[in-house]
Amino acid sequence: MTSFLSDLVQYQGLFQMLIILGIGGTFQIGFQISTITYMSQHVKAFINETWLERYGYPIHEDNLLFLWSITVSIYGIGGLLGSSGTRYLMVKYGKKKCLLCTNVLMITAASIMGCSKIAQSFEMILIGRFLCGVSVGLCIPLHHQYVGEISPKKLRGFVNSTSSFFWSLGKAIGQISGQRELLGSQYLWPMLLASCGFPALVQLVTLPFFPESPAYLLMHKGDQEGCKKAIRQLWGEGHHQAEIDDFMKEKATMKNTKILSVLELMKEPAFRWQLYMIAVLTATVQLCGINAIYFYTFEVLQAAGFDERMISYMTLSVGLSEVVATAVCSSIIERLGRKALLSGGYFIMGSLLAAITVTLSLQDWYFWMPYCSLCLIILFAVVFGVGPAGATVSVRVEIVKFSCRPSAFVIGAILNWLGVFVIGTTFPFIVEKLKHFCFLIFMVVIFTSGIIIHLFLPETKGKSIVEITEEFSKLNFRKKCIPTTPTTPNHVTEDYTFCTRL
Repeated sequence: MTSFLSDLVQYQGLFQMLIILGIGGTFQIGFQISTITYMSQHVKAFINETWLERYGYPIHEDNLLFLWSITVSIYGIGGLLGSSGTRYLMVKYGKKKCLLCTNVLMITAASIMGCSKIAQSFEMILIGRFLCGVSVGLCIPLHHQYVGEISPKKLRGFVNSTSSFFWSLGKAIGQISGQRELLGSQYLWPMLLASCGFPALVQLVTLPFFPESPAYLLMHKGDQEGCKKAIRQLWGEGHHQAEIDDFMKEKATMKNTKILSVLELMKEPAFRWQLYMIAVLTATVQLCGINAIYFYTFEVLQAAGFDERMISYMTLSVGLSEVVATAVCSSIIERLGRKALLSGGYFIMGSLLAAITVTLSLQDWYFWMPYCSLCLIILFAVVFGVGPAGATVSVRVEIVKFSCRPSAFVIGAILNWLGVFVIGTTFPFIVEKLKHFCFLIFMVVIFTSGIIIHLFLPETKGKSIVEITEEFSKLNFRKKCIPTTPTTPNHVTEDYTFCTRL
């Protein structure tokens, strides 16, 4: 506790910036994901009313369902489009300027959606949702990299895990705001749609007072003085020469090396296993069953005989449990390491899914079984928050060099948004066919990923990017000479090699 308080005093600039980045970053996507579920009934009624006023007859039920599905899915399409452009914008303008632009875009989208009811235009909701998706698609890779690059080595895991904390916090605040007594009522739902502009406004006003990423200033701009000034503002006036030396070592390995494009990175054998790990981690987060857990919470509570109005409050327990768990993850990630939290977390989650499947199968047999299911569901959310939620973000930032980080995050973001789209379109049919046995699919995915992570992912705790890259080189170049820098002729003009035997 004393160590944490001393770090809080020394790194107060860093902690302030983490709050600003979190509010306008992952908090935003968590908030929007949770609030859209509370607006289904109101938006459908609004579409029907608008259609009736325009054409004199109510909209057909199939057309209404189609328009609602478009309203939900267009957010993912915008996210996919936005994430595909992050590399170019990030390299050209830097993370800070790009984040400020995404805030302007988000505020514009919020204004359009907030005025939709007054203008009697459901098309404005579609436009706003699409712009929100583009803004979030740009923002999330920027946020994860920005957070990873402003952290000192000893706090790197804690700092990276704050992304998952703000994501969970956004979901919980969205659940609270969506209650009928607050903004989820028949008359206030446009304000709930427009409320996504408030976090963006907070970041737009405050972020200009904070520096650009020190790593970006040194490695891309060559501004060593600017890098030192940014470090002093974020980390205080202490001795940070070791961190600066790590930056200089990485910069030395980047000599005569340009920022790799997505295609160049995918072709480069020196980063093959890093991309494999990013793909595994990203896919597992989408397929771990956390979304299915939130889906089944309502059904479990309904089977337990709770009133429908009470259920909406009780489902908050899952979201709030995840918030507390991600806060715990931030405090233990530097002690236990990323690999243990990931592989151990997934093995426990897989076991819990098996138990949840059993209790859901038996909940009609015993009156107390739904309560067991609810406890297991909450425990699943807690384990996810303590383990994989925070550690996944940290590992994805730490395992790739600065020269390929923008492209690696584009690949990860595209995989993530494709996963959102695929899960969003197929999950209802999976649930309809398999019911609660759908958890068995997620269980297989989780156990498989846990084994892969345990066998192939190096521990990144306390290591520099050069040391982590050397660990991956043992996988990328088995029984071969291992290049310490990429050897692709079109982007590297000098290289050094050493040999190893495995």
